[in-house]
Amino acid sequence: MHTNDTVSPESQTIPEAAAAGREAGFRRGHEEGYRIGMLQGGLAALEPPLLPVKAVHVLYVTAGIGVPYPALDAAVIEALRSRAAKVTVASPSDDVAQTAAKHRPDLVLVLNGVVFPAEQVEQLRKLGIRTAVWFTDDPYYTDWTSAIGPRYDYIFTLEQSCVAFYESLGCRQVYYLPFAATPALFHPRQVAQQYQSDICFIGTGFWNRIDLIDRLAPYLQNRKVVIAGWWWDRLKHYNQLSDSIRLGDWMTPEETASYYNGAKIVINLHRSVDDDTINANRIKLPAASPNPRTFEISACGTLQLADVRADLGNWYKADEEIALFSTYEELIAKLEHYLTHEEERRKIALRGLLRTRRHHTYDWRLHTLLEHVFPGGVTI
Repeated sequence: MHTNDTVSPESQTIPEAAAAGREAGFRRGHEEGYRIGMLQGGLAALEPPLLPVKAVHVLYVTAGIGVPYPALDAAVIEALRSRAAKVTVASPSDDVAQTAAKHRPDLVLVLNGVVFPAEQVEQLRKLGIRTAVWFTDDPYYTDWTSAIGPRYDYIFTLEQSCVAFYESLGCRQVYYLPFAATPALFHPRQVAQQYQSDICFIGTGFWNRIDLIDRLAPYLQNRKVVIAGWWWDRLKHYNQLSDSIRLGDWMTPEETASYYNGAKIVINLHRSVDDDTINANRIKLPAASPNPRTFEISACGTLQLADVRADLGNWYKADEEIALFSTYEELIAKLEHYLTHEEERRKIALRGLLRTRRHHTYDWRLHTLLEHVFPGGVTI
């Protein structure tokens, strides 16, 4: 007579279920301890880059908009303070030109620039002070930024395809500069059980993401899943997945990092330029560059499974530092592969973490920005 050693949860007694729960918890705790030890060991052997401090004064103007911009502002300000001799912070509602006239900064750097008055930029340029803007949402707001960009001496954009676009508008100094990760927030750490999952997706439910998760629903049903963000109630299979969805939540960076750390795999599906949901990109400029989450996920030492973008390979090595997919079938195959090949999954995540710490922090990005504005300038 054939016997099956697998006992279904329904047939277990309460003591048996408690014992199984303890064993599963112990096993997951051991796995997490091993993962964290491996990642921390890799970081301990990493030599921190020696970046110079520019002998300049930067007046930084915040985005002046709600979430998620305050977190971006904080990351940029912290990095600026480590890369520039002096940093002054203002908001778009301040009389920035008056502050600049008084303190004579070497550069006024504006994040986003959408709510910063045009007359303020004009006054700054009349004062002979360099101005720069770092656009945060290219190419999706280019209907607006096309009017904003020409006001500034320097444009920094997180989308490679937008460089030629701004140059075509007569902007002479345009540079591609993606966002990055903040190691103080996004780093490997152990997290509570509530943050743990097999598969995690955090982000807004744009239509291409809705379509993908709807197709994945049968596969996701049998796994521990976390999906968080706005508009996920647009899913056809919302009721089927509702227990796994945190609908309409905006998470702090700290909480987001906890979910990234608790996941075995984080899916990163970039939004489509064809999605008209909050999309001011009438000429349909293409999107080739990685989104900010790309760097934040890898900074947590978690395997990232991202859709292919033309420029992604310039930042991470495919299937060595990040896992990529082009089709739904490839996504399913790679989810199944990496969920069942733990050591391979951990090694790719480790290499992605080390690449991020070496080259994809805000310290590096602000160093690069200041080098463009003050090439070969005095350092301290």
